[in-house]
Amino acid sequence: MAETVNPHISVIIPVYNEYEGIPVLLQSLGDFFGEHSHLNAEVIFVNDGSRDQSLDRLLTGEHRNYHARVINLARNSGSHAALRAGILNAKGDYICFNYADLQDPLELVLRMKEGMDAGHDIVWAYRENAKMSFLAKQFSRMYARLMKKYVFSNFPEKGFDILMFNRKVANELNKNIEPNSSVFLQIMGMGFKQMSFSYEKRARAYGESKWTYAKKIKLFIDSFVAFSYAPIRFVTIIGIAMFLLGIILSLYIVARKLFFQDLIVGWTATVCILLIGFGITNISLGIIAEYLWRTLDASRKRPVFIVDEIYELENKTEPISK
Repeated sequence: MAETVNPHISVIIPVYNEYEGIPVLLQSLGDFFGEHSHLNAEVIFVNDGSRDQSLDRLLTGEHRNYHARVINLARNSGSHAALRAGILNAKGDYICFNYADLQDPLELVLRMKEGMDAGHDIVWAYRENAKMSFLAKQFSRMYARLMKKYVFSNFPEKGFDILMFNRKVANELNKNIEPNSSVFLQIMGMGFKQMSFSYEKRARAYGESKWTYAKKIKLFIDSFVAFSYAPIRFVTIIGIAMFLLGIILSLYIVARKLFFQDLIVGWTATVCILLIGFGITNISLGIIAEYLWRTLDASRKRPVFIVDEIYELENKTEPISK
């Protein structure tokens, strides 16, 4: 196919160990953009340090009806870092995310573009139904409710993975590539004109989800530490509460000793107080340490991701940059 000049839509797809599903992905992309050629699309596949042969399958696969680019990261940096790498290299007027498992229908590109054409800077789609285990669903609900209460009041209760934004938003993101952060919350917090709509999320047709509980917990911590003062305020409130409780308990003990002299000397109450006190202290120190670690991480200015090679795939598969 001829080289695409100034693509209108850039679709960024992070890829991590998706060898099995890549043929279906490429077929679906080719069919969709063949049917909607007016989108003048480029698709940026970001290989996030896959340990299987995903990169080879991307390079040798058939890319039809869109300009294809593969960014190969030197190591696994996480999906948010992969998305940031894609944004940095995207050339489209509008930029959106999608995923290799195709749980999020490609038709969302059309719906989001309608919102962008109506004058919005950001359009995000939140999922109505998501096939997940009971524990995963409860974790997702808790995360969304806490985010809605303490971070962004417009955070959707069922969460979101898909959004589209314009070059103005992309330029702001590229100015500040944050480590240990959420690219979604960074975009949501910019304050530009935005809208949202809901959609039905599909079941995963192949492979297994790479979204482990460890990654969910990291996102949970990153989201609050990076975008809210609630954790550090929590430490302050707990400290004040413990101080007041200590004062009240001390006055009670003195009063009992002076007027009733009926307190029995023992170790049970002391042990309980010490366990509770040290537990709260350690939680508080852990929260403070999270802030200190992120301050250190930001001050070192280490790259959030390292690009190994970039491949242009319309006519060749040789790397064009290193």
